[in-house]
Amino acid sequence: MPLQRRLPKFGFVNIRKKSFQVVNVEDLEKVAAAQEITRELLIEKGLIRKKGLPVKILGKGDLKSKINVKTDAISKSAREKIEKLGGTITLS
Repeated sequence: MPLQRRLPKFGFVNIRKKSFQVVNVEDLEKVAAAQEITRELLIEKGLIRKKGLPVKILGKGDLKSKINVKTDAISKSAREKIEKLGGTITLS
């Protein structure tokens, strides 16, 4: 029997892959009136759904006001946009 018929027909699944719930900077502008933006606030406003998955902030869009963010991960462009306006970022 040929080798290609003897090999398994499924792909590789990385068991150590870390999945994130992503939120863009433009979405944070919707909840910018809050003192500090946390996971619980994002769930309450409907920007993320699952409480157990980590949250990552991405840099799509612009900010108009200073915000304080407490998150699990953040992209370089999002960090620059938040810090440019005087906001703070706390990684948990």
